[in-house]
Parts: sequence; structure tokens; C-alpha cells
Amino acid sequence: MEFAVDQALKIYSGGLGFLAGSHMKSAYALNQNLIGIAMLWKHGYYDQERNVDNSMKPEFREKFYHFLVDTQTRVSIDIAGKPVWVHAYYLPPDVFDTAPMFLLTTDTEGNDAEARSISYNLYAANNATKVAQCMVLGIGGTKMLDALQYEPEVYHFNEAHALSGAFYLYQKYKTAAQLKKRLVFTTHTPEEAGNEKHNIHFLESLGFFAGVPLATVRKITGHKDDTFNHSLAALRLARKANGVSKLHGEVARQMWGGYDKICAIDHITNAQNQAYWTDETLEKARTQSDTKTIMARKEVLKKELFKTVANQCGKLFDPKVLTIVWARRFAGYKRADMLTWDRERFHKLMTNEKYPVQIIWAGKPYPKDMGAINTFNGLVYLSNLYSNMAVLTGYELALSKLLKDGSDAWLNNPVVTREASGTSGMTAAMNASLNLSTYDGWICEFARDGENSFIVPVAKEGDINKQDMDNLFELIETQVLPTYYDRPEEWQNMVLTSMNDVNAFFGSDRMATEYYEKLY
Repeated sequence: MEFAVDQALKIYSGGLGFLAGSHMKSAYALNQNLIGIAMLWKHGYYDQERNVDNSMKPEFREKFYHFLVDTQTRVSIDIAGKPVWVHAYYLPPDVFDTAPMFLLTTDTEGNDAEARSISYNLYAANNATKVAQCMVLGIGGTKMLDALQYEPEVYHFNEAHALSGAFYLYQKYKTAAQLKKRLVFTTHTPEEAGNEKHNIHFLESLGFFAGVPLATVRKITGHKDDTFNHSLAALRLARKANGVSKLHGEVARQMWGGYDKICAIDHITNAQNQAYWTDETLEKARTQSDTKTIMARKEVLKKELFKTVANQCGKLFDPKVLTIVWARRFAGYKRADMLTWDRERFHKLMTNEKYPVQIIWAGKPYPKDMGAINTFNGLVYLSNLYSNMAVLTGYELALSKLLKDGSDAWLNNPVVTREASGTSGMTAAMNASLNLSTYDGWICEFARDGENSFIVPVAKEGDINKQDMDNLFELIETQVLPTYYDRPEEWQNMVLTSMNDVNAFFGSDRMATEYYEKLY
């Protein structure tokens, strides 16, 4: 549904896209026999702008991409009883150093306004439109491959968004066994909202099952009642599946283990593309264990980030001051504003003269998620009180890179077990930023507390939010700040260890190889 391959191609929202983009870049570097199928979102996700009072304002604007090649190839799919044209554009590998990619749009001749709008916005709020988008990706994508005369040995559905394509393939290959031979599936989240369910008759009325009779759909997916679980259906139709970290693999097996006839669920830990994300000077210094150059370069990179802070917020940050960054998708379980829950303690942290700190927040809430938007805006209003607190808009690939380069500590505090993997901390670590994190997702495979990262102790029973908040403050006050200011050599050694550890396993060449060998 989303691929983040370059700042210029705005067809992604967050981590899922960043991950898929890194996968495409590594597939290209490794010369793998792989292509990507994506959606060409006319308005992208949204442009994150500001209202008069600096609160967040989502804006939707048409995007034009002159570097895409028109394949002149179209297929028609039936959505809610009417034909909808799907048109394919091609992203050549040498444009952004990716595997070959085909991008699908319904904004094409022969479609009425409603049909054209299906491919306008990533993750439409309207249920029928969102399902239609999934049908364009799934049925449209698999049908488009036939029209392009490309016959894959394996179809990899990255999340259940493309599930409708399985029913088109069932029609093509005639049996569930033949379909299973060709289908693999990645589940990316234990979150309820990320594992979609719809009424089976609603899906049938839209044409989601690509002409497969409802009785057959029930038989091959094992759904007896009228609630159709997309992820469960994918797990029953695929020959193999994977979670996206060791911990998430365990959570996924536990989560789905009570259901019969599901495929085996392995894990392939997420990773990011070093060639795209890592600053060359930092990387060269890492390979030479040159901590002095790393720290000198870090100061230069902080100054670059602080130009954006000054431009957006009118604040002059100091490159000598410890800078903590929280930047990712705004979602409730990620607890963006945790440090501000205790105002008195937050104020004490922000006004500490012995150990000064600067904190930056950035990220995009879903544009209809008022809870997440209110959290974002609450931080904006609070930042008016502090010259060392900034909330940035426009969190896309370019700003993400600046923040990774310019942070000293990368804050990540989701509720434990609810972050399937998380990947932003990987690219921060590649760029000499230390992870300051709860013990969840990929961190469990990476972190050695006090050696390559600072880890919040796992909360016991009771008020987990309060425990995590108290433990985070304690960690910052007694470990992070004193190490940075009083023991700079220890800090530098931690940074070098972190950089070496993240590069040893969390590069996407390893991930793409594991997908190729373990899953495909």
C-alpha cells in the first residue's frame, strides 16, 4: 500500500513505507529477481502544514511525477458492480536505485469522478473507499501482472491490504493448494486496528472476492460467521507467513495460535538500507573506530537540523547541548507526549542548568485521528513555553534523515509488546544517535542497556503508563544526561558500539536476503 523510496515520491505515510522502500533498494543492490507493486496516490498521504496558531493542518494537493513511465497498460476490475479502469505507471530501477516498480492509479480516462478518487488518498477514512483501494492493489495488481505478461513464482502480500488478489489468483489457478504454493504473507502489527475485519456480505457487494462464490470463500478461508478477518484469511491462504521481529513472531504465533488451518508464522526482523540512510563521514569514521571524527561530524549535522528548527519554530538550538528526538507516526500506543504527563518533572528537566537538554518532536498523525492530532497540538502549545522544545511538521523522508543525523538520543516509548518492530531507531543508530527506548520490537534483539543504548525497565503489573514514565525520567536524569556531560568518553564508546551493532544485523541487505531465502 505504501513505499518510501525517495522524498520526491510521496506515496507513503510512515514506517511500513520506509521499510518497503529499504526492501526495494536492497533488492536492487543484491540484483534479486523481484518487482514491487504499489499505488500511485494522487494526493499522497497528506502535506502536514500549520494553522494560524501553529496547530497541525492536513493539506491535500495533487502530485505530478514526470520521472514515471506510462506503461500504456490498463486493466478493468469490477467494484460495487461497475467496471473501474486501473492504469499502470513504471518506476525504472535507475531513478531511485530500486527494484523495478509498477504503480497503479484509477485516475484515468473512462472512470467517473468516484472511481478516479479511489487512488487519491492513502488510507481513506471511508470504509467502502478503503476496501476499493485494497481491491485496486490486490485484484488490480495481480491482473496487471497478467496484462504485462509477467508470471511470478511467488506473490508476497506485505500486510493484508492486497488480500483480494488471492481470490483473483484462486480463479486463475483453480485450487486452494495451487494458490498456497505461490502466496506468502507478512503481518506487521499486533494492533487490532491494523488487522482489518469487515462484514463478509459488505465485501461481497463490493466485488472483493473477484467472482469467487461466497460458499467457496467461506470454505477456503474458514470463515463461518459474517465477520471476515483479512489477516486470518491471509494466514489460511498463504503457504508461509512472518512477523517482523523475533518478539513480534512470538506475539503473532500466540495471537493467531488458537485458529485452525493457519500457515506457519516465522519472523524476519525489519531493517533499513544503510546506503540510503547513513552519513558517509560517520560511516567512514565508524569503520576506523574514530570517535573524535564521529563527534565532530555529529556537531555539524546537529547544526544542519537546527536550521530547520529555527526556520519552523524561531528557536536557536545549541549543538553542544544534548538533543533528544521523538519522531514517528503519532498513535496512542506510541505515547508521544509521555514526558509531559508529569508537568512539574518535565519543567524541572527542561530548566536544568547543570544538564541542559533540547527535545524535538515530529511525526504525522492519521489525518482523521483527532486523539493523535490533539496530542500533536498539545505539544505544539506546550512548546511555546520553552525555547529548548520544538515540534516540527512535514515528517517525511528528508526531515526524518535530518532528525536521525542531528539527534544525540532517539526516544522510543511504546507500550511493550504493541510495537511489532519499529525501525526509526535503526537509522538513528546508524547515524551516531543512541536509542533511549522501552524494551519492545527490534530493540529486544539489539539493546544492551548501558553499552549500546539506554533501556527503560519493563513495567510490572499495575499502572504501566506511570511506571514507564517514572522510569524514563529516572533514566534520563541519572544515566543519559550525566553520561553525556560528565563522562563524554563513555558516551562516545556507547555510540561507536551502537553503530557497529546496528550495522552488523539491521541493514536491509540482510533482511531482503532472508525474505528471498526463508519466505520466497
